[in-house]
Amino acid sequence: MGKISPVSAKYIVHTQIQIDGIVDRPDVIGAIFGQTEGLLGAELELRELQRNGRIGRIEVKLDTKSGKSSGYIIIPSSLDKVETVIIGAALETIQRIGPCNAKVKVETIEDVRISKRSYVIERAKELLKNLTENVLPDSQEITEEVTASVRVMEITEYGKDRLPAGPGIEEAEEIIIVEGRADVLNLLKNGIKNVIAMNGTSVPETIKELSRRKTITVFVDGDRGGDLIIRELLDSAEIDFVVKAPDGKEVEEITKKELLKALRGKIAIEQIRMEIMTKAESDSERLKQPPLVVKRRTTATAQELATFKQMLDDLLGTRGAYILDRDSNVLGKVPMSELAVTLRSLNSGINAIVIDGFVDRELVGMAEKARVKFLIANESKARQQDTKVEILTRKDF
Repeated sequence: MGKISPVSAKYIVHTQIQIDGIVDRPDVIGAIFGQTEGLLGAELELRELQRNGRIGRIEVKLDTKSGKSSGYIIIPSSLDKVETVIIGAALETIQRIGPCNAKVKVETIEDVRISKRSYVIERAKELLKNLTENVLPDSQEITEEVTASVRVMEITEYGKDRLPAGPGIEEAEEIIIVEGRADVLNLLKNGIKNVIAMNGTSVPETIKELSRRKTITVFVDGDRGGDLIIRELLDSAEIDFVVKAPDGKEVEEITKKELLKALRGKIAIEQIRMEIMTKAESDSERLKQPPLVVKRRTTATAQELATFKQMLDDLLGTRGAYILDRDSNVLGKVPMSELAVTLRSLNSGINAIVIDGFVDRELVGMAEKARVKFLIANESKARQQDTKVEILTRKDF
């Protein structure tokens, strides 16, 4: 009986066997030992090799069909490579098994170590994948995860209007008013809890009530929309200070450094009122001057043309778009990438679109579907004669 198994062997000899008759397993084993005896010398005698554990238990599997037997022989070996192939070749010298003619052919000699090495590599890949997926995060990832959780947990709803707010509204003497929920989340993430959102451009009653008993700082986006919110609040609430995000940026996207720098530079409301009055006087003088004339015929009024040009200048370098109603009020400011979705959602009530980019046939098609009257852009790749939408470009002003 052999002392090694296929698991502990270095090589395994896989041999096919064809027999012209019906034989049993002991007949095959007997033929292997009997017909190779003395063939390879004393050092490679199969019985002796099996006795000292260098050849393992010989497995024989047979199947009988139509009076003939066929199957395979498996011999595990802990001999070296050369000795193992000599044993394999010796098996092919067997010509008879029992009373029947036979043919033995070595199919392959398997290097078990290669199989084990392949298994080790594949298993190592699997273990590494599991380790990578389940490994403990580093300190930065932990901080970010905890911060994100805190943001969600700390945001509340305040007042009868159920406005998004931080947890410190009632206790704080000074309140920061922002435009939307995303702005509140950004301030909470950076440790500012006395913040509340208007949830739009109209001023809710909750904000008006807070402004009567708290010191109010308004923190708006660095664009024309932020200016409109300031004016709305000036008319409806008692505010004390104004803070604007850097030009072209929104409160929800600015970094902690930008946020704190902006808050340190807050402006008293008296100065804001003076700036608004000065601008109003300037606008009044401008309206007294001859109207702005474009270099081609248009149905736009002088006031609309002035508004379009001012907004086109405001947008320069932002890759954004203003959507205007019939009174040239801003319905929204969106990135160019979101313009198509916004137009589909609004669908009607749009008089003009001002973009920091160029007009193409696709944009013209969307404008026609939304019944837009004017498209204002830096340049146009669409022909005016192909659409009823009026296209104005920077060179037209």
